[in-house]
Amino acid sequence: MSIAPEQITGLILAGGRGSRMGGVDKGLQNFRGMPLALHALLRLAPQVGSVMINANRNLGAYEAFGAPVWPDALPDYAGPLAGFLTGLEHCETPYLVTVPCDTPLFPEDLVARLADALAQADADIAMVRTGEQVQPVFCLLKSSLVESLVRFTHEGGRKIDRWTAQHRCIEVPFDDESAFFNANTLEELRQLEASHG
Repeated sequence: MSIAPEQITGLILAGGRGSRMGGVDKGLQNFRGMPLALHALLRLAPQVGSVMINANRNLGAYEAFGAPVWPDALPDYAGPLAGFLTGLEHCETPYLVTVPCDTPLFPEDLVARLADALAQADADIAMVRTGEQVQPVFCLLKSSLVESLVRFTHEGGRKIDRWTAQHRCIEVPFDDESAFFNANTLEELRQLEASHG
């Protein structure tokens, strides 16, 4: 029993401040001649039924990618959970999968593997683990969790792991750590381009 791609909506998380990149809009930084977020979109789209983007500035630039764009429902750049909440509030399928905009080379079977693990474990949330590192922004979750997340964030909660700990979670191991390399700085983005050019 697995989950069909049509039952999953993909969400690109591009709502951060980009503070480690000097305040630039990270998702719009070029990688191989194309914005990072567009790489993520093109990689995610074949794996899901539909895709949307969570962004808080330059909305027109993101809308030009051809997917719906939704700003955070919470004020003040409240972090990835704000993006999760925005995605869940606009999700019309039973499942939502999230990927960050700064990891252009994530696996092409990411969603299928998360979906298989979620279904087999009868879990609420499946997230990537590489080595000892959990990657909570690569996350497949049931869209029915929206009420739980609304409550958590309204009470001031902002930490992903504190919220996910309230639900049945499964960590899905991925061997290729380099596929999850995320470019937090312009220097890291140049390194990524050099190593995968």
